[in-house]
Amino acid sequence: MEEDSSKPETPQGTEESEPGAEIQREEMPLAESAPAKSDLPSQARQGLEEEAQDSAGPMEATQRGKQASQGVKTSISPGPPETSQDTTASANATEMSITEEKEPGIPAQKGQAPKEDLQATHKPGGVRDDKEEGDQTGLEKGQDRSQTPEAGPKAATAETHRPQSQEQDRRSPSQPPPLLSESTAGQDGQGSPVMKGGSSETGQEVGLVLRPQEPLGDNERVSQETGIQTAQEEHGPSQAQTHLASLTPAEEEKSIVSTAAPAMMLEDETRPLSDHPLSLSWVFGYNNKLPVFNLLDEDFRVILYVSSHTAVIHDVFRNKQYPLQGHSSCISCICLSQDRRWIVTADRGPDSLIIIWDGYSAVPVHTIFDSHPEGGVSAVAISHDSTLLATVGAGEEQKISIWSWTLGDTDPDCSVKILPQYGFQNYIAFHSRDHNELVSNSEIQVIFYMRESSVLHYFAPMLTEKTFEKTVGLFSQTLFHFSTDRAITATLEGKIALWGPVCLPSQDPVPKPYSMKAIKLIHLQKDGITVLATTDKMFVTCDNKGHVKFYDGDLQLLYWYSKLKIGPIRSISFSKKKACPVDISKLPISCTLAGEPFIVRNFIISSSNSVVIHVKPEGLKVSKCLEEPKDAVHAITCHPSKPLMAKGSFCGLLKVWNYSLNKYLVSRIFKDSIIRTLCYNHDGSLLGAGFENGYVYLLDAISLENDYQKPLQYSKGPLTHMAFSHNSEYFATADENISVNLYTQFVKDGIKFWDLLAALHSHYKPVCALLFGLQLDSDEPRLLSLGEDRFLVEYDLANSTRDNLVVLRRDRIEQSAIPKCITWYPPLTMEYFLLTANDEYKMKMYNVTTKLCRKTILGPTYGSPLQKILVLPVKEGDDPQKRYLAYITKDKVGLQVLPVDGNPHKSSAFICHPAGVCNLACSYDGRHLFTAGGSDSTVMKWDINLSALEAAVLLGGEDLIPYYNFLENGREGMFFKELEDYFYYAQLCHQGINTMVPRKVSTHIPLEQIPFVMRAMGFYPTEDQIENMLNEVKFSEFLETGKQMTHIDLRGFIKLYINHRPAFGLSAKEIQQAFQVLGYENEDRELAINRNDLLLLLQHRGEHFTEEELAECLTTLLGVNPEGGRAEVGTYDPTGADVFIEEGIPEEITAEHFIMDILGLPVPEPTLREAETPNEPTSCDLVLKS
Repeated sequence: MEEDSSKPETPQGTEESEPGAEIQREEMPLAESAPAKSDLPSQARQGLEEEAQDSAGPMEATQRGKQASQGVKTSISPGPPETSQDTTASANATEMSITEEKEPGIPAQKGQAPKEDLQATHKPGGVRDDKEEGDQTGLEKGQDRSQTPEAGPKAATAETHRPQSQEQDRRSPSQPPPLLSESTAGQDGQGSPVMKGGSSETGQEVGLVLRPQEPLGDNERVSQETGIQTAQEEHGPSQAQTHLASLTPAEEEKSIVSTAAPAMMLEDETRPLSDHPLSLSWVFGYNNKLPVFNLLDEDFRVILYVSSHTAVIHDVFRNKQYPLQGHSSCISCICLSQDRRWIVTADRGPDSLIIIWDGYSAVPVHTIFDSHPEGGVSAVAISHDSTLLATVGAGEEQKISIWSWTLGDTDPDCSVKILPQYGFQNYIAFHSRDHNELVSNSEIQVIFYMRESSVLHYFAPMLTEKTFEKTVGLFSQTLFHFSTDRAITATLEGKIALWGPVCLPSQDPVPKPYSMKAIKLIHLQKDGITVLATTDKMFVTCDNKGHVKFYDGDLQLLYWYSKLKIGPIRSISFSKKKACPVDISKLPISCTLAGEPFIVRNFIISSSNSVVIHVKPEGLKVSKCLEEPKDAVHAITCHPSKPLMAKGSFCGLLKVWNYSLNKYLVSRIFKDSIIRTLCYNHDGSLLGAGFENGYVYLLDAISLENDYQKPLQYSKGPLTHMAFSHNSEYFATADENISVNLYTQFVKDGIKFWDLLAALHSHYKPVCALLFGLQLDSDEPRLLSLGEDRFLVEYDLANSTRDNLVVLRRDRIEQSAIPKCITWYPPLTMEYFLLTANDEYKMKMYNVTTKLCRKTILGPTYGSPLQKILVLPVKEGDDPQKRYLAYITKDKVGLQVLPVDGNPHKSSAFICHPAGVCNLACSYDGRHLFTAGGSDSTVMKWDINLSALEAAVLLGGEDLIPYYNFLENGREGMFFKELEDYFYYAQLCHQGINTMVPRKVSTHIPLEQIPFVMRAMGFYPTEDQIENMLNEVKFSEFLETGKQMTHIDLRGFIKLYINHRPAFGLSAKEIQQAFQVLGYENEDRELAINRNDLLLLLQHRGEHFTEEELAECLTTLLGVNPEGGRAEVGTYDPTGADVFIEEGIPEEITAEHFIMDILGLPVPEPTLREAETPNEPTSCDLVLKS
């Protein structure tokens, strides 16, 4: 990273000064006289004085703050004449001296507040005296002690409680909030909220309390449980042992939140093992579209950012992370209180949440459910005193809401809906001096708000190119002026729009916000402004060229950084601590006429290139905090014998991490290339990388240099899969052009090199997986490929030659389902299997030699089918018969205990990437899983706790207990009793209905009766499914006993029924899709099919009927034959069936008629969930009529 020169950057005569970029201004009228020069600049002198005040203690600092002199406020002058061209800053621009507010509060020592002061600040209980209150409450300069609240603060903890009194306290901006008073102050003198409570005689609890005295509502109970769980699981043993709900009043003082210090959660050297089978331990990458905040900037450098659905507190120096987990959807916006204490996160999911976190202890102190059910939250802001939240809905009709979150309410104080023609509002901010005033903006419209009691007024003043006859550009961000009643908006054209209250002399005064108008349009710079911020009475702009510029209150340029070279800037965040330079000579010189050293706080900048840097102005020290992929990450792989993880992104960045130390080791950038897949060879010496253009690079695993000079260029499409054989004799790739390429090593002139052996289009649909393995009777490799065409192809590697890839066999393994993934099943039995998962939530085991389906199991049903599966490697010293399976679904990662048998308690899953997970990898020792989020640009590391998974299995029960939950009303329900009746009735049918021989009642039925009992229970298997079921039972004990099973008991039948039946019943949508494919849309826009066409299809396609079988089925469905057909009543006579079918079935059959009148099944009403998630299973299933 190139650092800025220590010499001042002057606007004249240098390339960095951007000639013509700054507007030429006339000399502006002085608001007050410029200060006289001295050896120490005024800002530095004031900072040192305040540091001395802080060191003297909060008591003396507060007393001195009361005696601070009042300064003359400055305002933006009418300004210079505007020009169409950018010019340099005027040399005679006058430096404005602005009186700054005193920064009260507890002094920081090495990045941590003193313990005794924190305890005093958050001391629970009743009334405190004026002296204590003056010591701990941040007072604005010149504020009288009598204006502060009389009641002392209560501890803000992880639990919330709705106050019994629902009446909101409406106050003016100058009055302290009723439940929160100002505590440790931020850069603008604002404090963190501390709970205020009255005396115990009132008998009423309000705000955030430790133990609620009245029953909680559902939302509040969930918030309470979330806080307790987070406190117990995420903190060290000393904190987890104390259950918040059981604390005595004496122990409340030591609760997690009230005694928290900055970055407290990062102090523990070792984090205890989670109670969950999977726990998030590290996040690689972050969301570069959201801001990055500077939490601590003294001895520790702690930053806050968002990764997918998790906010991450990252200690850069100590290389630690602490995830804030609570959202089930990707976080869409985040904000931070002025004192860095309270973190607010929100998402746009279907069940959107707003969570307020204690930034010191990482405990969620309040949760708001369904704040904007129409689409979640697009923007959020917190007031400068941390008592109010403002949210912007993300629905088509946006709603702006104000929340008094410290009162524990779940409803907003006031809301207003915004007209769609104002554009999508994506930014909102409070006024720093009046919390009833807000402003938001979209790309085309700025809107001002004023809150009066429970009403939120808004006004959208017009600003177009015709207003000032100039190009305006798209709006980026809007802020209120820090010392006047005006506001400024930055645009992507490098301009600043100035807004202010305007009232004609001839008219009556118009209240805000209706008086806000566009006053002026200033061409501030030539590059588009992406970020607008304030700090220490200065405006700060960041642009899409990576420049940071500082302006005074009159928008006169003070200083800028132009050599950061990080790309378009997304956010800037300043240190909480004011600048107190040690060596004035190392400060940059401002470009004002006075030429004084430029003093500004340390700050963090994040860019759209996913680079985060820290800038220390004293000495111009620039250090890199993060550098992550800016585009999607699909490719991840783990080293076979070392704790190394490689990830590749669509921006061409390849990085290798030591996941044991969580440290980045080496990287390489492939310019203008997209990395699609990665794979280590068997010993980890080579790393194969597949690209979007079909290229294959074989890299040295340590240096990432090319192992072979030229890439392999044989694929014509993007690579999707790559795999090495067990001895690295071969490696294979698959691409989107449905081509499987096999590579091997050749020898030429004594030099080994990799080259293409052969390629083949062995599938006609995309390839799902490539799998190398070993022959059963030798160490020779074998290669298989699985495609969405339902074929499993095995290749004959021994007989394949140059340009001739020989196929050993092709097997269709699915009839209607689409296979998704495949892996080798571990040797838990005497028979060797391949394990697959399909899109119907089924897992199937196939014999590795015959490819016959030997078992069908109901897989995990967590919202979407399994996308990838892999068997965890056995740890050294572990029982080889205890094996586990890892998997991913659409948005979850999970674990499964082997052997698979359909027991739901053997599986557990957790949300990992709500926007979609695209890849899964496992560490060589089986202790960690890694998931790639694709579009969210993140990779997550998950620690595995198999003991927790085994405990869940034991708690789920043994034998048939876990399976009874799959039956309607369980073991005692009518469904189970009917199953018993059908089970014994099948024995009667097998022995003959009309026989006079004594009955032999047993607990078993013959295998041939299985299809009939299945149909009686509402499951209608195909002939292929029947064959699979019979084979599964027939050969279940063959290898152990050498005999085939001829019967099945009730216990085995229940498992067989649960595992083979459709996971979510027969769906009406499936029948409608069949009509859509086979039929047409009639005049009434209904899906229909011709009767003759349907009869022909049933007799010639798929598992076709004979004419006699079709006649028997249709006449039985139409009520002519007794139910059950000839399986029960004897030989069927088809005479006259054709006539009856023509009379009973209309010539045009609609889907609804086919379902209701022919099949006799009801058509359920579509649910809301079905309309929202058409690709996921719903409760819209067909059931038999009684």
